[in-house]
Amino acid sequence: MVRRGELTDKAWQRIEPLPPAADSRGRPWRDHRQIINGILWRLRTGAPWRAIPERYGPRQTCYERFKRWDADGTWARLLQEMQVKDDSVGHVEWTADIDSTISRAHQHAAGARKRGTTAGRSIRSSRKGGRLSAAPGEDSPPSSI
Repeated sequence: MVRRGELTDKAWQRIEPLPPAADSRGRPWRDHRQIINGILWRLRTGAPWRAIPERYGPRQTCYERFKRWDADGTWARLLQEMQVKDDSVGHVEWTADIDSTISRAHQHAAGARKRGTTAGRSIRSSRKGGRLSAAPGEDSPPSSI
C-alpha cells in the first residue's frame, strides 16, 4: 500500500537504478525505497530527524543515507534525471514561489533601545543639568560660568 506522499511504483521504477549499490563490505543496506520514503517524509513535513515514523526504518539510517547521498551527488542525479525526462515530455511546469512567512528576524531586531537614548529620558533632556534647550528665537537662560 502506497501512502500519501510516498513513491509510487511507477516513480520507483524510474529512479531504482540511480542510487548507488551497496559495496560488498559490511552488512547489506536497508531497502532504498523505504529509506527514500522516510527522507521524503522528513523533508515534506519539516519534522526533526528523530520524528521519522518507524515504518521508514531507523532514523539514523535515513539521516546517514541522506547525508552520504548529498555529499556524493546522488540527490542531484536523481533530481536531474526526473526533471530532464519529465521536461522532455512536457510534464514539468517551471514556476517559482517564494513565501516570506518563514523568514525570521534576529531576536534583537525589535524592541531594542534606540541609539542615543537612555531609559526614560529623551535625547534633548539629557544635556548637562537636565534642562531642555531653548526653542529657536528665544533667549537662552544665562549660563553660570
